[in-house]
Amino acid sequence: MDAGAALQAAAMNLLLIGGGGREHALAWKLAKSPLLDTLYAAPGNPGIAEHAEIAALDVGDHDAVIAFCRENSVELVVVGPEQPLVNGLADALKAAGVRCFGPSAAGARLEGSKGFTKDLCAKYDIPTAAYGRFTDPEGAKAFLDGRDAPYVIKADGLAAGKGVVIAESRDEAEAAIEEMFAGRFGAAGAEVVVEEFLSGEEASFFALCDGQTVLPLAGAQDHKRVGDGDTGPNTGGMGAYSPAPVLDQAMQDRVMAEIVEPTARAMATEGAPYVGVLYAGLMIGPKGPQLIEYNCRFGDPECQVLMMRMKSDLLPALLAAADGQLSNFTLQWHEDPALTVVMAAEGYPGTPKTGGRIAGIDAAESGGAKVFHAGTKRDGDDLVASGGRVLNVTAMAPTLREAADTAYSACQAVEWADGFYRHDIGHRALG
Repeated sequence: MDAGAALQAAAMNLLLIGGGGREHALAWKLAKSPLLDTLYAAPGNPGIAEHAEIAALDVGDHDAVIAFCRENSVELVVVGPEQPLVNGLADALKAAGVRCFGPSAAGARLEGSKGFTKDLCAKYDIPTAAYGRFTDPEGAKAFLDGRDAPYVIKADGLAAGKGVVIAESRDEAEAAIEEMFAGRFGAAGAEVVVEEFLSGEEASFFALCDGQTVLPLAGAQDHKRVGDGDTGPNTGGMGAYSPAPVLDQAMQDRVMAEIVEPTARAMATEGAPYVGVLYAGLMIGPKGPQLIEYNCRFGDPECQVLMMRMKSDLLPALLAAADGQLSNFTLQWHEDPALTVVMAAEGYPGTPKTGGRIAGIDAAESGGAKVFHAGTKRDGDDLVASGGRVLNVTAMAPTLREAADTAYSACQAVEWADGFYRHDIGHRALG
């Protein structure tokens, strides 16, 4: 059935957990739903505050979140970032009788432990890179023997999208291994995964899961490197676009059949049925689609372009996933492509320069773009930068070139002395 006809229900209250660009995009989309009464958000940000009531709530305090839901008649909690899911927020809410869109802690291991995911792939024949898991640097270095550069070195746990080093030489790989075990990524690097390097084109694919049924969403392509031409260190993402030409319908069908659906079945078999959005980071190469890694939430900044392209109401889809009702459910999409450019603070992905005043958002949006807030806060009447990735300037148009032109024109209208951005988002598809 179509999302718009999925539920005949009274308007409901929602709580959105998170305060980044992904959550601003979700808030913007959810606010359009006729099923919504009041949208609350914690911790939120100034952009999210345009669509939601900001709640003074410690999202790490599960009892406080449950109490807030009861006091405010919240019928669904939508968890944006991965850390609360890995920490078991969905489990606590479910135990208290509160619906939650997001996987259990057992399900969130798909992102919370790269080693867990690699072992699952090996057990269930899901295509991915050859790998080894290590708790000491000597073993990890020995794994490099007989293997050619480049090497992929990953911190096992959550590292804000920065716990991956692609080492171009043996010396670089050994240095990365030493740094991870020395605490570069904190507890996330207590275990390290070393993988063979996969060649091809990276892409992101998203699907909704209700524990049994998997509903494909759409594909996108992210730009992880900080600099133009895919240079410099990895980041949480400097821009994205959707759809991705490399993920045509035939390839999406393969991804579903060979990777996503087998994973959902495997998780159910392992006693951890997966409920929420499953984000597959893929390499499309000579061997077909291979899994690089999973994330247990919408991508950031991919969520921004997906929400812009989604024609259907998002809320019924999230409810259907939470309630195990995705079978025979469909979503409609705009055919027009969307593109987002991340405006980041000077110093990112290292230590960003925060506190800089930002102006010109209205002017930036006057040409048809939407500016999602990722790392902003209010300082009196001023909007200021408060993080590394600060704004997501997003546009949809009949062609990707037009979407890029609209987004980049909007970037130029933003007044922010400390900001920078890549100038080549979408280059793979634009040629």
